[in-house]
Amino acid sequence: APAVFTDAEVYQQSFNPQEYLKEFYNLSDSQGQPNTFLMQNLRSLLKMFSLDGLRGDTLIDVGCGPTIYQLLSACERFQEIIALDYTDQNRRELEKWLKNEAGAFDWGPVVKYVCELEGDREKWAEKEEKLRKKVKRVLKCDVTKANPTDPVSLPPADCIVSTLCLEAACKDLATFRSALRNIGALVKPGGHLVMLTVLQETYYAFNKQVFSCLHLERNAVEEAVEGAGFDVKFSEVQTYLPGDIRTDCEAVLSLVARRRASVT
Repeated sequence: APAVFTDAEVYQQSFNPQEYLKEFYNLSDSQGQPNTFLMQNLRSLLKMFSLDGLRGDTLIDVGCGPTIYQLLSACERFQEIIALDYTDQNRRELEKWLKNEAGAFDWGPVVKYVCELEGDREKWAEKEEKLRKKVKRVLKCDVTKANPTDPVSLPPADCIVSTLCLEAACKDLATFRSALRNIGALVKPGGHLVMLTVLQETYYAFNKQVFSCLHLERNAVEEAVEGAGFDVKFSEVQTYLPGDIRTDCEAVLSLVARRRASVT
């Protein structure tokens, strides 16, 4: 792991979204090996967004990066999506796909895989169109701010989703707990938080660069979520096969929590 935790400025200066997508978001690698990490996460997201009560008008994606995989099941349940990310080039890359521009990443195989999980592979083009229509805004955010979208104030949403974001944005547990409180305030009381968090990871690497990750245990994440004013409704750990030199991640936690009516 890097000697000093990778800060936001490093992402802004040197994170390359195209290389990141190429490395981690193809369904199979250059050797033809299946991308089990991604497939597992897509299955978990479908499971979580199929839970009772996981629907509504507005969904906020916190730390979307340059990716859309985390919205493929979600877009069937919410009418309007707002995507937030700190890094300018990630938001630009996402916009490229949303606007169907030349040179955008080809999410086709991933969309088809999710449609297959949902029971109809042929619906992939329809799903892409639906998602493009439903993402209404792409905004800059900083999870360490009390209002992450400052200077913009968003009305509280029915649900927020955050996948593989906070553990890379927070240098220690105190920052992680505070970031959860900050993003938790973006949700209505009674609304939901959907998370995918890597456990026991200290770094991930691609394109000859190494990025830090906060080493987290399941109980620390659950306690932080409860401390941010939520009740955990669903929590499941999928172990990650060792042997991937690009990361020392051991498992992924899927978690759904409901925001308490009054913050006590």
